[in-house]
Amino acid sequence: MNELIEFINDMLKSLGINDIEDITIEETRAFVEKLNAFLYTNYKEIGTTTELDSEFEYISNYHKFWKRNCEEILKPSIDFKQCEKMAEVFHNIYINNKEVFYSLYDKEGLRDEEICKIRFYTASQDFNGSREFKKYAELYKSDNSIFDKEYIFNKTKDFMRDISITIFSQNDKRIKFAKESAELLINLDCEPYELIRKKDNDLKKLREDLISKVGTGFGNKKADMFLRDMVVLKIWNGCKNFDILDVASDINTMKVALRSGILKTEIPLVSSFLDVFCYQYGLMDKWTAKAWREVWNIWKEKYPKECVEGPALMDYLLYMIIGKEFCNEYLCIYKGDECGHIFKWYDGRKKKCQICAKDKKNVGARVIKRVLPCQDEEGYICIEKSKYVNGEKEGLKGIKECPLKTVCQPERKEFIKYNGPKSISILGETGWDTARVRTEEGGGGLMA
Repeated sequence: MNELIEFINDMLKSLGINDIEDITIEETRAFVEKLNAFLYTNYKEIGTTTELDSEFEYISNYHKFWKRNCEEILKPSIDFKQCEKMAEVFHNIYINNKEVFYSLYDKEGLRDEEICKIRFYTASQDFNGSREFKKYAELYKSDNSIFDKEYIFNKTKDFMRDISITIFSQNDKRIKFAKESAELLINLDCEPYELIRKKDNDLKKLREDLISKVGTGFGNKKADMFLRDMVVLKIWNGCKNFDILDVASDINTMKVALRSGILKTEIPLVSSFLDVFCYQYGLMDKWTAKAWREVWNIWKEKYPKECVEGPALMDYLLYMIIGKEFCNEYLCIYKGDECGHIFKWYDGRKKKCQICAKDKKNVGARVIKRVLPCQDEEGYICIEKSKYVNGEKEGLKGIKECPLKTVCQPERKEFIKYNGPKSISILGETGWDTARVRTEEGGGGLMA
């Protein structure tokens, strides 16, 4: 029971109450029952909340509490001094590697109308980078009828299988997004390529329209991604209000915002298990976009002729290169099994000691630790091996450390490797809605 006593005493101390010295098994049972009831069970009179244009029973009293108090408890804020430092870094990257802001993906030889069609139907399916555009392009070339709106609307499950998306999670949501996206175009009697014309080439109007169609899956992030791609790839030209598009917030751009200090919260973010119905995730999504927009505002004000046209153009660098490639614990520290040698490598696949190998000795080795490249003097081992520095997707050629290191200052003792929020879907077999259970029934919860 020591762990439970320690937990209770920690809570009591935070409230200025004296410690307890012991706890009986009966008291322990009562505590666990009450804790579980508060966090994860409900009752007939608990009430309802409206999300996704539908009404749901609250999961628990904690759910009601978290909805009402999440923002006040976390209290996100933007550090403008850190934003100024970040703006200088982005300006420096722009001067030396301007093309990295305009690099997305190859058109794979497809016509503009075809690219727009593929991206429209797959942007809403992009859960954590589900599949690269190249894969979808290959499917389109093999059978372009797969992306016909009538086919998608009438045979949605077949469409999902055709594009090999059913191997991923949350298929019920994916099916709904695809079907309602197709229905939107059927009702408008147009193809995706024609959407911008129907809104007078105004990205702001089209963005608002897409986001308002909740069932299509176009929230802020996915709408911004789709519209950004159409402009950057020059599929749509002469568009107005490009600068209203935000950095598409996801776990990577949120993580970088928190670690760099441009975005702060009063307490570290809670686990997704406590973030019932994703109020924290939605809050951080909003504030991350605001923080990166502030960086862009400062950059544009200071260097109006040496700045990208909108925050959305910072997204690829932040998400794909910094967030996914540089700001992960990819530097592996190895130890030789018998020799005890310590060496470092950019992945965890080495089986032999590389120091012994120089003397032609065959000694096993294993990874004993993984660290961020920016937190080790040999972090350049990872950075130099990145495909974005020295490979097929060069954009930051010649660098040896993460460009944001001067802002984050990860060598400081005070530096904390903050994590971005994770999300559990409201709907679906593994979602919060199916986790619901009555207090007296027991069980319930999320499924694997």
